[in-house]
Amino acid sequence: MQFLADAMLGKLAKWLRVMGQDCHYQSFNRPAEWEALLKEKRTLLTRHVRSFESHRDQAVFIHSDHVAEQLRELKTTGVIAASASPNWFSRCLICNTPLEKIESDAAQEFVPEYVLHSVENGFSFCPVCRRFFWPGSHRRTMEKQLREWGFPIKAG
Repeated sequence: MQFLADAMLGKLAKWLRVMGQDCHYQSFNRPAEWEALLKEKRTLLTRHVRSFESHRDQAVFIHSDHVAEQLRELKTTGVIAASASPNWFSRCLICNTPLEKIESDAAQEFVPEYVLHSVENGFSFCPVCRRFFWPGSHRRTMEKQLREWGFPIKAG
């Protein structure tokens, strides 16, 4: 499923990307941009009543203003699955692009040296914004948070 998150749902968009979901988010979209994205069969996630009412057939109204509750809303309504997916941590958290796997030697000049020696399974790379990702302490913190929110993800 592909999502379009409105300007009030930036944190939700980030966490959906962590979970491997395709979630387009910008702090501002022109109406024509929204319509083009909705023509891609994206589901609009919104906290804005008028946006929900005008796109009711392909929109989900998000009641809560807390990301944990927002994710639970999507889970309890069946919009997203509660189970861990092999796609988790597969999208860029900044631009939503699918990440590419690369070997450690390709990242050598772009990441700290201590990271090169601590990462066993290579790196992920965003070909659009050119950022590198690896399973470090930040990822473990996100995994812990997801478990606390009721999304069973294995540690590590």
